[in-house]
Amino acid sequence: MSPRQRYLECMLFGEPDRVPLTPGGPRESTLQAWHAQGLEPDAPWYPQLLDAIGLAPDAPVGIPWATPGVSFRMIPEYEEEILEHRDGHYVLRDWMGAIVEISDQYDASYLRAAKDFVTRKWYRFPVEAPEDFEAMRIRYDANDPRRYPAGFADRMSAMDPEHHLVTLVFNGPFWQLREWCGFEGLCMLFLDQPQFVRHMVSSWREFVSGVMSRVAAAGRIDRILINEDMAYKAHAMISPAMTAEFLGPAYREWVSIAEAAGCQVFEVDSDGYVGDLMPVWIDCGINACSPMEVAAGNDLAAFRREHGERMAFCGGIDKRALARGGEAMRDELNRVVPPLLATGGFIPGCDHGVPPDISWPNFIEYSRVLGRLCGWL
Repeated sequence: MSPRQRYLECMLFGEPDRVPLTPGGPRESTLQAWHAQGLEPDAPWYPQLLDAIGLAPDAPVGIPWATPGVSFRMIPEYEEEILEHRDGHYVLRDWMGAIVEISDQYDASYLRAAKDFVTRKWYRFPVEAPEDFEAMRIRYDANDPRRYPAGFADRMSAMDPEHHLVTLVFNGPFWQLREWCGFEGLCMLFLDQPQFVRHMVSSWREFVSGVMSRVAAAGRIDRILINEDMAYKAHAMISPAMTAEFLGPAYREWVSIAEAAGCQVFEVDSDGYVGDLMPVWIDCGINACSPMEVAAGNDLAAFRREHGERMAFCGGIDKRALARGGEAMRDELNRVVPPLLATGGFIPGCDHGVPPDISWPNFIEYSRVLGRLCGWL
């Protein structure tokens, strides 16, 4: 079975020969710890992991991502500028126009990318009033040729239907509006200026749809991955009713465009407890969720009983148990993996970025056990 076919069989409740081996990925601080614990620093970590557990370093065991290479970022971006350097911290304007403070151990590239576990303090966001948004929205033109890589049509036509899982990744409306307005500012706007929120969501929906349509015209889409962090421990950041009312139209439109391009997996990636949001997402055509954080209260067995084959999952293995290692790690894997694999629609892995308290030896042993459960060893 090809890697692409295996992934689709897993996520669509089919009959895969094996399950993709996706233990999770480390951040920079995790790699630094691992280098002190035996990981060779001058070579990529993943081939070393496969070799350590007894697989060929180039074995096609994971999810065969392939991206169209299009950009959903603003064009042009704001010029990054350090405004102040004080007490071991930078205060700067980032490429999205926000004013933010960060330790001078890092640079601006750490603000928006999941490179490490970094604390930031936000002072101001680019959209504080409707006129701010109107001035900024011109930076989101779906027809700007700079959004598409050189040779875009050739790149799309060259996607191998056996091995390339064509994945389009972009921000959901809550995530994107939070970037523009800030979390607190956005939540107040839902209550105080709902029409303004609808306008911003509609603008983002139209922009993403425009880019998606260009991609769909050039080739197939196998999977869309919507970045949409909108939940805390035990609760969502906005109610399910507000999610359906304000965000639902965007989800539905994107699913429809992707589906017409052959897409079968419509995934939302949100930290926190997503149980209350899941019925809304299902109603909008979303059929997969990740990373399913255990500490936030997500119970995959309960979700499977409630939603059956309407929702697949990726992740779901408690990072705290992986850090403890040994029997705690094995108990967690046995608690989650065999029951969910038996029902299908599940690719197990660490329930978020792999933190540095998961040691390299523990990560190797965990990956070895996971490899056996997924059929690779």
